Amino acid sequence: MSTPGFTQRWRNGTHRWRTTAGPTFNPDRYSVSALDSILAEEFCVRHHYSAAWPATKYRFGLFDLHAYEPQLVGVVALGIPMSNQVLTNPFPTLVPNEESLELSRLVLLDSVAMNGESWFCARVFARAAEHGVRGLVSFADPVPRWRIIEGRTEMIKPGHIGIVYQALNFDYLGRSTRRTLTLLPDATVLTARAQAKVTGGERGRNGVVARLVTLGAAPPHPDEDLTQWLATALRAIGARRQRHPGNHRYAIRLGRTRGERTRTTIGMATGPYPKPRLAAA
Repeated sequence: MSTPGFTQRWRNGTHRWRTTAGPTFNPDRYSVSALDSILAEEFCVRHHYSAAWPATKYRFGLFDLHAYEPQLVGVVALGIPMSNQVLTNPFPTLVPNEESLELSRLVLLDSVAMNGESWFCARVFARAAEHGVRGLVSFADPVPRWRIIEGRTEMIKPGHIGIVYQALNFDYLGRSTRRTLTLLPDATVLTARAQAKVTGGERGRNGVVARLVTLGAAPPHPDEDLTQWLATALRAIGARRQRHPGNHRYAIRLGRTRGERTRTTIGMATGPYPKPRLAAA
């Protein structure tokens, strides 16, 4: 993701910055190819701070051809959100998860020069249009994320307003719903759905429990009430609740021709792009 004059890159879970003072992006050095889910997930979990992987429909890789063998240096994932409304609100006439998808991951290594994301995304969008995708929605998180490592706190993500989406001519659709997040010490979010898996004894709860134990929580006893255990575990690892103002929502119409793009209806009011001063709002 980007802010004016800077663009964020990743390597091994740590962010770095590229600036206009660095090397110029050379498109002749790169190619874009479809990826299988395993390779895309391994790349994103290794390099992106969230260390998580969403449900995806299509995945594309940016390959650096400058090396002896092509090297994977970026991934874009077009995913399936937890609720169809994420897609049907902006694209009421499109079939969700088929004709409309979420741009759920955009991760580039620090070897990719500034403006590489715009070039990469433009080619991904053309490929997606060939698969019948006619609309994408994406979100920019305006709240900084901080990670606690060995007693010290470091910022790993500043607030984003979606500069890359603005550069790609997305429409701005305002903010998503305000909500309260449960933030873990590694800067990831423990979603309400993940918490419900634990308290409700649902399938997948073991993975959530293991995640909290890795962060320092004591494992639950076999006969322990998991609702009480979850509350205790979150306190023990220093999780905190934070009010979130809502992400910036963007949408773009895709198509192989201008006619295909213009036939897609955006069902939400569009507005002016947010400015950098809103990044920490």
